[in-house]
Amino acid sequence: MNMIARRPIRVLVADDHPLIRLGVASVLEHQPDMELIGEAEDGLEAVEGFRRLRPDVALIDLQMPRMGGLDAIVAIRAEFPSARLVVLTTYAGDAQALRAMKAGATGYLLKSTLRRELLDVIRGVHAGGIHIPPEIANDIGMNAMRDTLSDRELEVLRCVARGLANKGVARDLGITEETVKAHVKSIFAKLGVADRTEAVTIAARRGIIDLSPGSGPL
Repeated sequence: MNMIARRPIRVLVADDHPLIRLGVASVLEHQPDMELIGEAEDGLEAVEGFRRLRPDVALIDLQMPRMGGLDAIVAIRAEFPSARLVVLTTYAGDAQALRAMKAGATGYLLKSTLRRELLDVIRGVHAGGIHIPPEIANDIGMNAMRDTLSDRELEVLRCVARGLANKGVARDLGITEETVKAHVKSIFAKLGVADRTEAVTIAARRGIIDLSPGSGPL
């Protein structure tokens, strides 16, 4: 009896760094059960590419021009609810990972583990599984009982990250200094920190705020 050959897993990669796309291509090149069918340089191209190529799995970077990966994931899942989307990122923050999974990602893969884990993650996600690195999953669990920051608290924290004192934060946000102090106190309690520097450091590490140049609100 002739066996019917199984169709390779069709993969799309979206990342604005050519070396990352090249790296993914080199990993997939010799895999008989996988095929790289397309590349995208930003979120808009990722959405268009998914719509045109209908890949089995898409690898999507979070930090891209024109449209970020998170917005691309939301747009793709809105049009293709069963899409299998894997975040490809350098950021290990639990808050950012949780946002990505809530947006519709089915996997979260750190670029530092690309060559070691990419193939298993693609196969697992394609088979219906979900992948989150154990260390990130652990952080998500540990922080699950903490209250999340409100939108106003995030605005205050971003101002603090810019080095503004309470007076400057109040001026920028159009609120009183007493209100700023109350928000800062609440931020400290929710993040489990004792000062402004630690608050910014922890929030950046967890992906609650983004300190990269030119970054907008996460």
